[in-house]
Amino acid sequence: MMDTVEVKLQTLPKQVAGVLARRIAGSGVAGAQGPSEQQILQEFGVSRAVAREALKILASLDMIEIAQGRRVVLRPAEEWDYLSPLLIDWLPHEQMREILAEAHATRIIIEPAIAAIAAKHMTKEKLERLGTLLAAMSASEDNPDAYLKLDLDFHMEICRAAQNRILDRFMYSSRWWQMASRRISNQMPHALPS
Repeated sequence: MMDTVEVKLQTLPKQVAGVLARRIAGSGVAGAQGPSEQQILQEFGVSRAVAREALKILASLDMIEIAQGRRVVLRPAEEWDYLSPLLIDWLPHEQMREILAEAHATRIIIEPAIAAIAAKHMTKEKLERLGTLLAAMSASEDNPDAYLKLDLDFHMEICRAAQNRILDRFMYSSRWWQMASRRISNQMPHALPS
């Protein structure tokens, strides 16, 4: 039996957006003019629809603003959508490392507060579910990927027990970061600041 390999297929607009995002992240200056639709057409040899979609992707990540007259302006890096795994995949390694450290610090701040709230709403059933997850984590210590998934499930279960929809959605939307942060802290406990 062959092992399967996860392959990320990206649409042409995402591929073009990825190239542009890497350039912007590497040397873009906030307020500077970004790539125009025409420049994208010429450089990549793609259709107008692909160029527009690539720009929409960058705009959805808050990396650019499409101003009046379709003029593209680069936005400050502080305003980019760092909760998007797509953006993170496109960051240079040094920026990714900095963001991971910030995500880890955020997790360290938020998780104890969530646990305190969850403790007020804890039921026997919720405790049993957490116990089941802990037992599964213990049994998975030799399988880092399985352990990581169970660790994330455990913390999401605590978040659900807090009965706060905003916290739940926030934690759910940032699960990619949590996973990346946990992968590092579980495998290399001293790699990120505590």
